[in-house]
Amino acid sequence: MAKILLEVVTPDRVVVSEEVDIVTAPGVEGEFGVLANHAPMIAAVKIGPLHYRVGDKEEWVAISGGFCEVSRNKITFLVEAAERAYEIDVERALRAKERAEKRIQAYLARTEEIDYARARAALQRALTRLYVAERAKRGVPR
Repeated sequence: MAKILLEVVTPDRVVVSEEVDIVTAPGVEGEFGVLANHAPMIAAVKIGPLHYRVGDKEEWVAISGGFCEVSRNKITFLVEAAERAYEIDVERALRAKERAEKRIQAYLARTEEIDYARARAALQRALTRLYVAERAKRGVPR
């Protein structure tokens, strides 16, 4: 099977740079997949799980918003943050989830003035990290 070069880049580091068979990503307008020899495109991506496969091996990465470009048999994600599944601290993600849920509840109960959109994004990031960690741990295919 033909390969495509996948790069996931944050402001701090290159998280992934690998030749892969297929990539699926959380686009702003819906999930999309990319194979080798894909037509050039640019897409906005949102918080969610990025999944790729090399042969029988499946890998998961939790990403935050950004953009991706497909060109010349290469797909590059420029994202705010990204973590490979094995890098995720599940306990930390659970604490972040609980904090975000409490903030959202306080906002809904009108007991606290908070940035609701920011709290929702924090919750989505935590849920994505937990999802990615669980999928990788169990070896669950999509």
